[in-house]
Amino acid sequence: MNEISARATADAYDAVAALYAGLPRDDLERTPLDRAVLGAFAEAVGRGGLVCEAGCGPGPVVAHLRGLGLDAFGVDLAAGMIGIARAAYPGVRFDVGSMDALDVADGALRGVVSWYSVIHASPADMPGYLAEFRRVLADGGHLLLAFFEAEDGPLTTFDHRVATAYRWPVDDLAETARNAGFAEVGRMLREPGDGERFRRGHLLMRAVRPEPAGVAGRGVSGR
Repeated sequence: MNEISARATADAYDAVAALYAGLPRDDLERTPLDRAVLGAFAEAVGRGGLVCEAGCGPGPVVAHLRGLGLDAFGVDLAAGMIGIARAAYPGVRFDVGSMDALDVADGALRGVVSWYSVIHASPADMPGYLAEFRRVLADGGHLLLAFFEAEDGPLTTFDHRVATAYRWPVDDLAETARNAGFAEVGRMLREPGDGERFRRGHLLMRAVRPEPAGVAGRGVSGR
Protein backbone atom coordinates (compact mmCIF):
# COMPACT_ATOMS: atom_id res chain seq x y z
CA MET A 1 0.00 0.00 0.00
CA ASN A 2 1.46 3.38 -0.90
CA GLU A 3 2.17 5.80 1.94
CA ILE A 4 -0.83 8.04 1.24
CA SER A 5 -3.28 5.12 1.09
CA ALA A 6 -1.80 3.54 4.20
CA ARG A 7 -2.04 6.77 6.16
CA ALA A 8 -5.62 7.33 5.01
CA THR A 9 -6.57 3.83 6.16
CA ALA A 10 -4.84 4.33 9.51
CA ASP A 11 -6.62 7.66 9.98
CA ALA A 12 -9.95 5.99 9.21
CA TYR A 13 -9.32 3.36 11.90
CA ASP A 14 -8.17 6.00 14.37
CA ALA A 15 -11.45 7.82 13.76
CA VAL A 16 -13.47 4.77 14.83
CA ALA A 17 -11.12 3.62 17.60
CA ALA A 18 -13.56 4.69 20.32
CA LEU A 19 -16.26 2.57 18.68
CA TYR A 20 -13.95 -0.44 18.53
CA ALA A 21 -13.05 0.05 22.19
CA GLY A 22 -16.68 -0.53 23.11
CA LEU A 23 -17.18 -3.64 21.00
CA PRO A 24 -17.03 -7.13 22.53
CA ARG A 25 -13.91 -9.15 21.73
CA ASP A 26 -15.51 -12.60 21.62
CA ASP A 27 -15.44 -13.23 17.86
CA LEU A 28 -13.09 -16.17 18.26
CA GLU A 29 -15.30 -17.69 20.94
CA ARG A 30 -18.13 -17.82 18.39
CA THR A 31 -16.07 -19.18 15.47
CA PRO A 32 -14.59 -22.61 16.22
CA LEU A 33 -13.16 -23.00 12.71
CA ASP A 34 -11.20 -19.78 13.11
CA ARG A 35 -9.85 -21.03 16.43
CA ALA A 36 -8.88 -24.28 14.75
CA VAL A 37 -6.86 -22.42 12.10
CA LEU A 38 -5.07 -20.37 14.74
CA GLY A 39 -4.42 -23.57 16.68
CA ALA A 40 -2.89 -25.23 13.63
CA PHE A 41 -0.70 -22.18 13.08
CA ALA A 42 0.44 -22.23 16.72
CA GLU A 43 1.31 -25.93 16.51
CA ALA A 44 3.27 -25.36 13.29
CA VAL A 45 5.25 -22.52 14.87
CA GLY A 46 5.91 -24.34 18.13
CA ARG A 47 5.54 -23.18 21.71
CA GLY A 48 7.53 -20.10 22.56
CA GLY A 49 8.01 -19.09 18.93
CA LEU A 50 8.27 -15.34 18.32
CA VAL A 51 5.25 -14.24 16.30
CA CYS A 52 4.01 -10.89 15.03
CA GLU A 53 0.41 -10.11 14.25
CA ALA A 54 0.81 -7.50 11.53
CA GLY A 55 -2.16 -5.14 11.65
CA CYS A 56 -3.33 -6.25 15.09
CA GLY A 57 -6.11 -3.71 15.66
CA PRO A 58 -7.32 -3.81 19.29
CA GLY A 59 -5.33 -6.96 20.05
CA PRO A 60 -7.61 -9.97 20.68
CA VAL A 61 -5.79 -12.28 18.24
CA VAL A 62 -2.43 -11.46 19.85
CA ALA A 63 -3.92 -12.37 23.22
CA HIS A 64 -5.33 -15.61 21.81
CA LEU A 65 -1.97 -16.57 20.30
CA ARG A 66 -0.24 -15.96 23.61
CA GLY A 67 -2.81 -18.21 25.23
CA LEU A 68 -1.72 -20.90 22.75
CA GLY A 69 1.86 -20.65 24.00
CA LEU A 70 3.37 -18.29 21.45
CA ASP A 71 5.52 -15.25 22.20
CA ALA A 72 3.20 -12.99 20.23
CA PHE A 73 3.23 -9.22 19.82
CA GLY A 74 1.19 -6.85 17.69
CA VAL A 75 1.90 -4.02 15.24
CA ASP A 76 -0.61 -1.57 13.80
CA LEU A 77 -0.32 1.73 11.97
CA ALA A 78 -3.35 3.18 13.78
CA ALA A 79 -2.12 4.61 17.08
CA GLY A 80 -5.67 4.66 18.42
CA MET A 81 -5.97 0.90 17.98
CA ILE A 82 -2.63 0.32 19.68
CA GLY A 83 -3.83 2.41 22.62
CA ILE A 84 -6.91 0.19 22.97
CA ALA A 85 -4.79 -2.96 22.76
CA ARG A 86 -2.35 -1.77 25.42
CA ALA A 87 -5.19 -0.86 27.77
CA ALA A 88 -7.00 -4.16 27.21
CA TYR A 89 -3.93 -6.39 27.49
CA PRO A 90 -1.42 -4.75 29.85
CA GLY A 91 2.04 -6.20 29.77
CA VAL A 92 1.70 -7.41 26.17
CA ARG A 93 3.85 -5.77 23.50
CA PHE A 94 1.99 -3.62 20.98
CA ASP A 95 3.88 -1.28 18.63
CA VAL A 96 2.80 1.47 16.27
CA GLY A 97 4.25 0.62 12.86
CA SER A 98 3.57 -0.24 9.26
CA MET A 99 3.04 -3.79 8.00
CA ASP A 100 5.22 -3.11 4.97
CA ALA A 101 8.14 -1.80 7.05
CA LEU A 102 8.23 -3.86 10.24
CA ASP A 103 10.84 -2.93 12.82
CA VAL A 104 12.08 -6.52 12.92
CA ALA A 105 15.41 -7.97 11.80
CA ASP A 106 15.59 -10.26 8.78
CA GLY A 107 14.60 -13.82 9.67
CA ALA A 108 13.86 -12.97 13.31
CA LEU A 109 10.34 -14.42 13.50
CA ARG A 110 8.93 -17.93 13.52
CA GLY A 111 5.48 -16.74 12.52
CA VAL A 112 3.45 -13.86 11.10
CA VAL A 113 -0.32 -13.55 11.28
CA SER A 114 -2.27 -11.20 9.04
CA TRP A 115 -5.79 -11.51 10.41
CA TYR A 116 -7.89 -9.49 7.94
CA SER A 117 -5.18 -6.83 8.02
CA VAL A 118 -4.26 -6.78 4.31
CA ILE A 119 -7.87 -6.53 3.15
CA HIS A 120 -7.32 -2.86 2.27
CA ALA A 121 -4.20 -3.60 0.20
CA SER A 122 -4.72 -3.22 -3.54
CA PRO A 123 -3.57 -6.02 -5.87
CA ALA A 124 -0.56 -3.87 -6.80
CA ASP A 125 0.42 -3.45 -3.14
CA MET A 126 -0.12 -7.02 -1.93
CA PRO A 127 3.24 -8.41 -3.20
CA GLY A 128 5.08 -5.76 -1.17
CA TYR A 129 3.34 -6.79 2.04
CA LEU A 130 4.03 -10.45 1.41
CA ALA A 131 7.67 -9.69 0.63
CA GLU A 132 7.99 -7.91 3.97
CA PHE A 133 6.42 -10.86 5.80
CA ARG A 134 8.90 -13.16 4.05
CA ARG A 135 11.81 -10.89 5.02
CA VAL A 136 11.11 -11.07 8.75
CA LEU A 137 10.40 -14.82 8.77
CA ALA A 138 13.10 -17.42 9.26
CA ASP A 139 13.28 -20.15 6.63
CA GLY A 140 10.55 -22.63 7.55
CA GLY A 141 8.59 -20.00 9.49
CA HIS A 142 4.83 -19.80 8.97
CA LEU A 143 2.46 -17.14 7.68
CA LEU A 144 -1.28 -17.20 8.33
CA LEU A 145 -3.47 -15.00 6.13
CA ALA A 146 -7.15 -14.40 6.91
CA PHE A 147 -9.18 -12.52 4.31
CA PHE A 148 -12.53 -12.12 2.60
CA GLU A 149 -12.81 -14.75 -0.14
CA ALA A 150 -14.27 -13.95 -3.56
CA GLU A 151 -16.44 -17.11 -3.74
CA ASP A 152 -15.39 -18.21 -7.23
CA GLY A 153 -15.60 -14.67 -8.56
CA PRO A 154 -12.87 -12.24 -9.60
CA LEU A 155 -10.92 -10.09 -7.19
CA THR A 156 -13.24 -7.23 -6.32
CA THR A 157 -13.69 -4.29 -3.98
CA PHE A 158 -16.51 -3.88 -1.49
CA ASP A 159 -17.83 -1.21 0.83
CA HIS A 160 -16.08 -2.01 4.09
CA ARG A 161 -17.39 0.13 6.96
CA VAL A 162 -13.99 1.80 7.49
CA ALA A 163 -12.25 1.94 4.09
CA THR A 164 -12.39 0.28 0.68
CA ALA A 165 -11.46 -3.39 0.96
CA TYR A 166 -10.87 -6.33 -1.37
CA ARG A 167 -12.19 -9.86 -1.72
CA TRP A 168 -9.57 -12.26 -3.08
CA PRO A 169 -10.04 -15.57 -4.88
CA VAL A 170 -8.15 -17.98 -2.66
CA ASP A 171 -6.15 -19.43 -5.57
CA ASP A 172 -5.03 -15.97 -6.67
CA LEU A 173 -3.85 -14.99 -3.20
CA ALA A 174 -2.08 -18.32 -2.77
CA GLU A 175 -0.26 -17.79 -6.07
CA THR A 176 0.75 -14.26 -5.06
CA ALA A 177 2.16 -15.65 -1.80
CA ARG A 178 4.05 -18.38 -3.66
CA ASN A 179 5.68 -15.73 -5.82
CA ALA A 180 6.81 -13.98 -2.61
CA GLY A 181 8.62 -17.07 -1.30
CA PHE A 182 5.93 -19.14 0.42
CA ALA A 183 4.70 -22.70 -0.02
CA GLU A 184 1.11 -23.53 0.84
CA VAL A 185 0.57 -25.80 3.82
CA GLY A 186 -3.22 -25.72 3.84
CA ARG A 187 -6.33 -23.63 3.45
CA MET A 188 -9.71 -23.28 5.13
CA LEU A 189 -12.81 -21.62 3.70
CA ARG A 190 -15.92 -21.13 5.77
CA GLU A 191 -19.30 -19.75 4.89
CA PRO A 192 -20.42 -16.46 6.45
CA GLY A 193 -21.91 -16.73 9.90
CA ASP A 194 -24.55 -14.58 11.55
CA GLY A 195 -23.91 -10.92 10.79
CA GLU A 196 -21.21 -11.71 8.20
CA ARG A 197 -21.59 -10.90 4.50
CA PHE A 198 -18.84 -12.89 2.82
CA ARG A 199 -17.07 -16.23 2.85
CA ARG A 200 -13.92 -16.21 4.95
CA GLY A 201 -10.61 -17.48 3.60
CA HIS A 202 -7.55 -18.67 5.51
CA LEU A 203 -4.18 -19.66 4.06
CA LEU A 204 -1.40 -21.27 6.07
CA MET A 205 1.93 -20.83 4.27
CA ARG A 206 5.55 -21.80 5.00
CA ALA A 207 8.52 -19.58 4.17
CA VAL A 208 10.81 -21.41 1.76
CA ARG A 209 14.35 -20.72 0.64
CA PRO A 210 14.62 -19.75 -3.04
CA GLU A 211 16.24 -22.34 -5.26
CA PRO A 212 19.70 -21.34 -6.54
CA ALA A 213 19.76 -20.05 -10.09
CA GLY A 214 19.85 -22.88 -12.62
CA VAL A 215 18.52 -25.53 -10.22
CA ALA A 216 14.77 -25.27 -10.91
CA GLY A 217 13.62 -27.83 -13.43
CA ARG A 218 17.04 -29.52 -13.78
CA GLY A 219 16.84 -33.29 -14.13
CA VAL A 220 19.32 -36.04 -13.34
CA SER A 221 21.15 -35.50 -16.61
CA GLY A 222 21.92 -31.93 -15.59
CA ARG A 223 24.02 -32.86 -12.56
